Amino acid sequence: MKNPELSILLVEDDRNLGVVLATYLRNKGFNVLLSGNGQEALEVYRKEEHNFIITDVMMPIMDGFTFAKKIRIINPDVPIIFLTAKTMEEDRIKGFKIGADDYIVKPFSMDELLMRIHVIARRSVKPKDEELHYKFSFENIDFDFFKKTLSDGNETHSLSVRDTDLLKIFFQKENEVVDRSYVLNKIWGEDNRPNSRSLDVYITKFRSYLKSCPKVQIINIRNEGIKFIIDRSTDNE
Repeated sequence: MKNPELSILLVEDDRNLGVVLATYLRNKGFNVLLSGNGQEALEVYRKEEHNFIITDVMMPIMDGFTFAKKIRIINPDVPIIFLTAKTMEEDRIKGFKIGADDYIVKPFSMDELLMRIHVIARRSVKPKDEELHYKFSFENIDFDFFKKTLSDGNETHSLSVRDTDLLKIFFQKENEVVDRSYVLNKIWGEDNRPNSRSLDVYITKFRSYLKSCPKVQIINIRNEGIKFIIDRSTDNE
């Protein structure tokens, strides 16, 4: 699949790995610019915004987490994939809280990376015939699909593409039990087994965003799935 419109900023301090990845992705039809650290990549991005970022985490001068935080200030919507040798759950949670769309642990298959790029890219491109505005509101909670924001009345959270797509499913399926496999297939595609734990990380993050409204809850129902509860029992009283 050729993707000449997808401009990838690849940030990797391991020069050999960076060149191999950049060459592979260019051969797959992407425009790729390779940077060696977060500071250099940030300066590149400020001069010319790219519409996809793949970044290592452990780098000199500026690490990938710090780089991603600064990118999210400039552009809360650009998809970001972290590449890292770190396997600790705390690091994965930190990455997703920053706004990562995916988190791939080294060593990894380049074909898997390609698949994940395609999945995220398909979701991040808005169909031409899509509604111009798509918003859910309940009490103090406002979720704006196209602005990619979730507000609790006091704070507005910028959402990644994956955050947005997951919340859209939950809001559309309010008060229904949704099978985990349905959610995983919708967001991660058919090869989703490694991402089951990642789904739980996202749910934990959403619970923290929604905690100011006790009538909105996300619960796991054993052997059944996930239920996004909106208690509207007093709406008509």
